[in-house]
Amino acid sequence: MAKISVALAQFSPKQCDKDHNIKTMREWGERAKDREADLVIFPELSLTGYVCRDLFYNLAEPIDGPSVKAIEKVARDNNIHVIFGMPEQARTEGVIYNSCALVGPNGLLGHYRKMYLPTATVFEEKRYFRPGYEPTVVSTPLGRIGLTICYDLFFPEIVRILVVEGAQLVVCISVSPGIRRDYFETFTKARAMENSVFLAYVNRVGIEDGLQFWGGSHLLTPNGEVLAKAKYDLEDLVVAQVDYDDLRRVRTFLPTLRDLRPDLLERLSEKARAI
Repeated sequence: MAKISVALAQFSPKQCDKDHNIKTMREWGERAKDREADLVIFPELSLTGYVCRDLFYNLAEPIDGPSVKAIEKVARDNNIHVIFGMPEQARTEGVIYNSCALVGPNGLLGHYRKMYLPTATVFEEKRYFRPGYEPTVVSTPLGRIGLTICYDLFFPEIVRILVVEGAQLVVCISVSPGIRRDYFETFTKARAMENSVFLAYVNRVGIEDGLQFWGGSHLLTPNGEVLAKAKYDLEDLVVAQVDYDDLRRVRTFLPTLRDLRPDLLERLSEKARAI
């Protein structure tokens, strides 16, 4: 499929209320389908909200649990694909991940566990979540989709790995407060341009425990141009079309992937181990 229609669905999840948030995602999925979207993307931890602290241990579910089944039904009923964030219960009791699930009309296609967990100032993710270890590209009827979550975007090697492994569209779901707006608007454009890849960034809105989230979800071309952008601070749904044929055209004139230097990457690996 050369062209797909992507919906960015930024909303304010109800804190620690999975039933309410599933209902909201169902309604927004129907709205996205009415606008002829093939894929609808929801924010990080859209199943539960962000500041659940110790309640995460009760809210977390296996990746094949009832909440994923409920979102699978949303995908099936509307014949769309859905990406959303959730706390995932590992096989070992008490071990949970900050995860991203990708489902389609025929069920779960793949999932990703956030690799970089911010734990400084107001952030305390390492207190609750275990970091993931595998960059993830999922083969879907809509193309090869690379998955990332929020703080991962601060580390350019993740997106580069996803693109080298064949990602045509990189998706970053996020819970970013207003103080980090400039960071993410800079990093998303840089990650798209330096890898010549489509990049969709979906951030939440609303307030939890004094943290205000700025929204501003956007979809970027491999040239870093904005295809669609949601409002700041307000719930919003925007839809735009991605044409994968643009990847070849852009990479012909900006061949950063061709010009990669593996020897420098090996040196970076050696130096990073010594930090």
